[in-house]
Amino acid sequence: MQSFEAIHQRAAERKGGEAVLKTLLPAVLTAEELAAKDESRFLAEMTRCLFQAGFVWRVINQKWAGFEMVFRGFDINAILSLPPETWDEISTDQRIVRNGQKIRAVRANAQFIEDVAIEQGSFARFIADWPATDLVGLFDVLKKRGSRLGGNTGQRFLRNVGKDTFVLSNDVVRCLRENRVEIADHPTSKRDMGRIQGAFNAWHRESGLSYAHLSKIAAFSVGENYPAELILGNTMSDAP
Repeated sequence: MQSFEAIHQRAAERKGGEAVLKTLLPAVLTAEELAAKDESRFLAEMTRCLFQAGFVWRVINQKWAGFEMVFRGFDINAILSLPPETWDEISTDQRIVRNGQKIRAVRANAQFIEDVAIEQGSFARFIADWPATDLVGLFDVLKKRGSRLGGNTGQRFLRNVGKDTFVLSNDVVRCLRENRVEIADHPTSKRDMGRIQGAFNAWHRESGLSYAHLSKIAAFSVGENYPAELILGNTMSDAP
């Protein structure tokens, strides 16, 4: 596998220098900062990401104030206390995108957060303390226990709340494959995910960079080279 330094250098050159590249990297919270987050913010980001999946992201963002109101500020207890007739009303509320399956997923994910909080003492602490060396294990938990949180949706949720994580965008996968990591074009198997985690662990040991920054830099090193100003104004994907 190629040294990450070469990947890093190529990404910096494509974006106009190291200083510009740094402005494009996501914020990563410390474990203590992440553990201090209110659980409503985790449910809010789960909801944002699952509604954005397969949809126009800017529409969800434009309607987000409505989502916050309709879903009671994503307060876990409030969501779990809503009677069936209120959920029927929510399914027709024009302040949000009216997708029945995704609306039901909000309640399911509130229950997921509540269950983990009961088991572990805190959902936020559970996410914060999960080791970055086994992110694929956390992805699996989100897929199996959450609702509609598999694939990039769960990965993006983690990044949005500040967890140090990689996101397997098309460009990240391309970078891995070009650097002799033997994985499928659309990796989902346990073997592929293990190899991906191993590659990121190796890059982390070599560079000392966070997994989130490794992921972004890898994406910026390949594919279409979008200008930095366009990326800063566009949160649609990890594409460079």
